[in-house]
Amino acid sequence: MSATVEFARMNGLGNKILVVDMRGRPDKVTPAAAFALNADPQTEFDQIMAIHDPKAEGTDAFIDILNSDGSKAQACGNGTRCVVQALAAETGRKVFTFQTVAGILNAVEHEDGTISVDMGRPVFDWDRIPLAEEFHDTSRIELQIGPIDKPVLHSPSAMSMGNPHAIFWVDRDVMSYDLARFGPLLENHPMFPERANITLAQVTSPTSVTTRTWERGAGLTLACGSAACSAAVSAARTGRTGRKVTINVASAKPPATLSIEWRERDDHVIMTGPAEWEWSGRVDPSTGLWSRDGTREAEAQ
Repeated sequence: MSATVEFARMNGLGNKILVVDMRGRPDKVTPAAAFALNADPQTEFDQIMAIHDPKAEGTDAFIDILNSDGSKAQACGNGTRCVVQALAAETGRKVFTFQTVAGILNAVEHEDGTISVDMGRPVFDWDRIPLAEEFHDTSRIELQIGPIDKPVLHSPSAMSMGNPHAIFWVDRDVMSYDLARFGPLLENHPMFPERANITLAQVTSPTSVTTRTWERGAGLTLACGSAACSAAVSAARTGRTGRKVTINVASAKPPATLSIEWRERDDHVIMTGPAEWEWSGRVDPSTGLWSRDGTREAEAQ
């Protein structure tokens, strides 16, 4: 068995993704390899999407997802779009079904190159998000940061979109908040026993929401697909918008949008947006040693 496998550096709205082809192998991308890859500016990433042979009948692959700190992630919408684009280019197919630890994801690449991913049903039960305290209504939970009489952020909507999310509603530019300071505190708040993705969301119209996210296990991120889905669902759930919105991802470079529909007939969340291939190479999934196609460069750290 070769020590290295093929991988691609891709992005979804700037969300830095490494797609690693682990098909035909029994091993996995190790946390040590993830840590090494993230330490290199050329392979720094938000998520690794490792494609494994299917485990469930009727699926095309099992996707193992790692955050940049080496921890496991249950879901990554932007990364899933990257996987679809990579496999569509390889096979010529347009429709795929993937298994993740969060469940089954169906996806399709459209003629215009955009990709839709069925992210499944959102979860609102406090103990399944999960939260450390019982809340009958998780559309607004008791949590704030800042002075008691004048909190900077407060009363988020909490839910799971395969992973835990807290959506803080704000009334000014999401980029004006010091999310780099507040993000780690909120991600690791005792309210979230499995940590949480922290999103600032500003409703700009009945059909549009602007977001910025601190991602669990990755930190400040240019984009987060599951957070965009959570913001859209929470906006509809709290009566701020309808069930179909445009999410303006303020931190994406350049700023970009995702179309999110919380489908009424089955409560599934459909996310549509782009994916972009950057370059490809080979990587040792055990150590993180890598080389770029067409070059001799490799990193040992």
